[in-house]
Amino acid sequence: MLTNFLSGSYSVIRAYFLAFSNLFILNLALSAVIIFLERKKPTSTLLWVMTVNFFPVFGFILYLLLGQDMSRRKMFAEKQSVDTNLRRQAKRQLRKIKWGSMTYHNARIGDYEDMLQMFIRGEREMLTRDNDVEIFTNGPDKFNQLIKDIQEAKEFICFQYYIFKSDGLGRRLQDLLIQKAEEGVRVLMLIDGMGGRNFTLKDRRRLRAHGIKIAVFFPGILPRLNTHMNYRNHRKIVVIDHEIGYVGGFNVGDEYINQNPSFGYWRDTHLRLVGPAVRDLQWRFFLDYRFAGNEDDFIGFTKLSYPVKGDKELVIVSSGPDSHADSIRNGYDRMITRAKQDIYIQTPYFIPDEGLFNSLKIALMAGKNVHIMIPQKRDHPFVHWASRSFIGDLLPLGADVYLYQDGFIHSKVVLMDDFISSVGTANFDIRSFILNFEVNAFIFDEDINGKLVKKFWMDVSHSKHLTWEDYQKRSNWTKIREDLSRLLSPIL
Repeated sequence: MLTNFLSGSYSVIRAYFLAFSNLFILNLALSAVIIFLERKKPTSTLLWVMTVNFFPVFGFILYLLLGQDMSRRKMFAEKQSVDTNLRRQAKRQLRKIKWGSMTYHNARIGDYEDMLQMFIRGEREMLTRDNDVEIFTNGPDKFNQLIKDIQEAKEFICFQYYIFKSDGLGRRLQDLLIQKAEEGVRVLMLIDGMGGRNFTLKDRRRLRAHGIKIAVFFPGILPRLNTHMNYRNHRKIVVIDHEIGYVGGFNVGDEYINQNPSFGYWRDTHLRLVGPAVRDLQWRFFLDYRFAGNEDDFIGFTKLSYPVKGDKELVIVSSGPDSHADSIRNGYDRMITRAKQDIYIQTPYFIPDEGLFNSLKIALMAGKNVHIMIPQKRDHPFVHWASRSFIGDLLPLGADVYLYQDGFIHSKVVLMDDFISSVGTANFDIRSFILNFEVNAFIFDEDINGKLVKKFWMDVSHSKHLTWEDYQKRSNWTKIREDLSRLLSPIL
């Protein structure tokens, strides 16, 4: 009997060590892949290696969901050089700036030519003049205007959103797009494979049956099952008839027009552009659509000259895993370091990288006023607590922090002094800087800046002012959540 017991125990121990050895070899192999093949940034690499080895099963699953790069070289091998004419224009503008022969509607832009050069050298993104800019901060207002513009479309509609839902707002827009397609307007639609998981197959088939071209960016195995958290196309772009462009934070879903009680009032910021900047939005849409769909669908959509509609000067700046420069992130950094008095940041997620975090600290220590607004309500717990942790380090340096309480603030706005404004799709977090495809408008204009600053202070009336004294009173459990979430911040 004792012999049978010892024999059975030996078998269990032997099976355990065999399983442990296999798991150790698997973790070792995966660690080697992370270090030598994926070529992530050192901090991210170290964190993933630790996660995989300290939590063998859970860490492996987490890496598949959040960390796997799926070979960047393979994913973006099809991305080609930009149009020859646009390259030529970018070089011409760069020469004018370097030779001092560039002219501006607003002479103050001359003081920030370093930023313009940075954008051109990074991704050949040029300053455009003669634009009209309209700001929307309320979902119903934005979508009512968008619907009006779509109703008046004559030639084509390029329609791209990260989230597109088959709900009330989604189906209203679908019916309108079908109506325009039946009138002979060409419609191209691009959705993200993750953000579009609530866009039903039935609705997709209905749209395609009416001639609407639909492309899915980086789709999953099944429409509602996508394990790839990285490389999401987070852009929201609409271009109509070479004339009108939209870019900003609003997606398509009932919550964005205040029809979802779980979020309450949805506070966001979106731009309607008319003028030459629309060309750059259209070009950005084309590059994304070409990767996800059929390039031939876009024949006849390109155009290089656009009518003069206003007097605003701005740069359409995009960034993503396929870009040569982190242009949006670098634009934020230049705004922070060049600020003379005030920096305003509105973002649902505040997880700066080390460089931006140091820039904010230096700005505060140099006496600049740094105003930050994030939501009190949280939609991603780890991101929320990591954001609170980073803000906690800025409070004793004098940061002016507000927790928005009137629903959920999703606005992605960075403002510098009384002149430069950035509005778009990029959050103030590492995921937007490195892992997502984003697009922002950097606007050089006092009037637009003044309107956005005024709106910031109006939002303050719906916010709680978080002081250093209040922050110190948080519970031990809150401190633990913040510390753990901050540890994971490079991969959130």
